[in-house]
Amino acid sequence: MLKEKLDQVEARIANAAARSGRRRSDITLLAVTKKFPASAIREAYHLGLREFGENYVQEFEEKRAGLADCTAARFHLIGHLQSNKSKKAVEIFHVIQTVDSGKLARRLNEEEKPLDVMIEVKLSPEEAKSGAAPEEIPALVETIRGCAHLRLLGLMTMPPWSDDAEQSRPYFAQLRELAVANRLPHLSMGMSHDLEVAIAEGATIVRIGTALFGPRKKT
Repeated sequence: MLKEKLDQVEARIANAAARSGRRRSDITLLAVTKKFPASAIREAYHLGLREFGENYVQEFEEKRAGLADCTAARFHLIGHLQSNKSKKAVEIFHVIQTVDSGKLARRLNEEEKPLDVMIEVKLSPEEAKSGAAPEEIPALVETIRGCAHLRLLGLMTMPPWSDDAEQSRPYFAQLRELAVANRLPHLSMGMSHDLEVAIAEGATIVRIGTALFGPRKKT
């Protein structure tokens, strides 16, 4: 079942890349495994996936021990990170996509471990969304670039939910413009329902959960 869904997602990514005149190899498929067990990650790993996204430090910490055999996997934190959990996050993740303040960047850097990071940008007025405001990005980029142990990859965002994928386009376009203005190569944007629009607007990382693993169990 997962193999079939992965093939379908791969076809969507490849087709979207071709329509945009881009190479499939320039787009990373990040499998979002929050609320799914370690066995789901292991199955995806054995099908060739290597990049996995989790939303919660504590949840992933509990899964991590069961993934020792997935030696080439890279794990991304894509949920909001409280600074008091930064130490544990650095221990168990390879990439933190949700840096949203200079304070958090400095806390991560204090762990003195090489870490890839992205800046989460809040482009919608929704109170539930986290992220730095667009006007804060230049200063935050400068702060992170001054942190010896952090490597800044780019920007990530999550637009307001809509059944209409085209509603995401303005947010994706704005994130791309911010990345260009700050000379950042990577854009983490687009999910199962709007990955084609994200790729058209320049996404280099698409975060796919439902299209691979099905709906998450309600908690």
